[in-house]
Amino acid sequence: MTSLAIGQRSLGDPSVRFPLWPPLTAGCPVTSTADVAYPVEVDYAYDQVPDGFFAPGAAAARPRGHERWAPLLPPLRAPSLAEGGTPLLPLEDGVWIKDESRNPTWSHKDRLNRITVSAAVGVGAPGVVVASSGNHGASAAAYAARAGLPCTVLTSPDAPPAVDAFLRAYGATVLHVPTDERWPLLRRIVERTGYHPVSNLTSAAHTGHGFGPEGYKTIAYEIHDELGTLPRAVFVPTGYGEMLFGVWKGFAELVRLGYGERVPRLYSCEPAAGGPLAAAVRDGAPAAHVPVGETAAYAIDCPVGGYRGVLALRGSGGAALLVTDEELVAARGELARGGVWAEVSAAAGLAGLRQLGRSGAGGVEGPVVCVSTSSGFKDRDLLAGP
Repeated sequence: MTSLAIGQRSLGDPSVRFPLWPPLTAGCPVTSTADVAYPVEVDYAYDQVPDGFFAPGAAAARPRGHERWAPLLPPLRAPSLAEGGTPLLPLEDGVWIKDESRNPTWSHKDRLNRITVSAAVGVGAPGVVVASSGNHGASAAAYAARAGLPCTVLTSPDAPPAVDAFLRAYGATVLHVPTDERWPLLRRIVERTGYHPVSNLTSAAHTGHGFGPEGYKTIAYEIHDELGTLPRAVFVPTGYGEMLFGVWKGFAELVRLGYGERVPRLYSCEPAAGGPLAAAVRDGAPAAHVPVGETAAYAIDCPVGGYRGVLALRGSGGAALLVTDEELVAARGELARGGVWAEVSAAAGLAGLRQLGRSGAGGVEGPVVCVSTSSGFKDRDLLAGP
């Protein structure tokens, strides 16, 4: 099946539209300002989606990987590593865990990078470059290697040794760069080499790759397919909000196409040491910058947010939650007792659910899904003693 993608449009003003190619990698050039960068999203010919595309059992008859959902994704021009198809595991009555550690590089980022590396192939880029503390870089390196493209990864000086080894195993060029210098260096590499950026380029707010979050829609598609219905709520570990937006958009498409009555309520779960999305929601802003304190959840300890997350919470009637390291560690232990070994950041979804239950806020009767984003192999304390 071929892609039904027809163009890109600004999330700052959906009436502002652009051709599908080239992918916009620095947000909307029309609606963005010096203070706020607005992302773009991909639009589709929804009236051409095949009848029964999301009907029960229909997905099982289609190929594994993103090909299963190809009409509602940008063109897939990079080879697959059989991303997606991760299990939905029951934790307790009415609560399910979507275990994204079962992806090819053990994290949810594979869903995004199959799409972004496909974009690099589509524009004939000589290579890809990514700024990442771990999961994103490992995934980009794997998909670039699969596509025969060189990959440069700008990562933190304190990246876990396991992640560093992971990156180098795929043949990536790894540069250890202080966090506040990564994006400026990434922009220089793009300008001088023509490498395709598969992570964020902007400093005013996070915009990321225009195609990337489309890959995360498949999480929503799979949850619907596995449950046979839409859940009541989904709790999502949140850094820049790309996955949160993608999951929301996937559910919104299901509702649009008649496979549900309402989008599940989404809860963003950020480390209490930072939380730019929670700050933006609190202040009624499109995005926010916050100081970040010490936290074990290094994969989602972002100082800057983006407008995508605001749209997802607003569109689903959800809320922004801030979880402490104590809550994260407790949730990681609970997942492990259920047979799922997750990194600390990956346990944020379950930590958010437990926090909401303790607060008496309620409103999350099952089925409820908590996304667990990545493997415990990615944690910084992996080789630490007891």
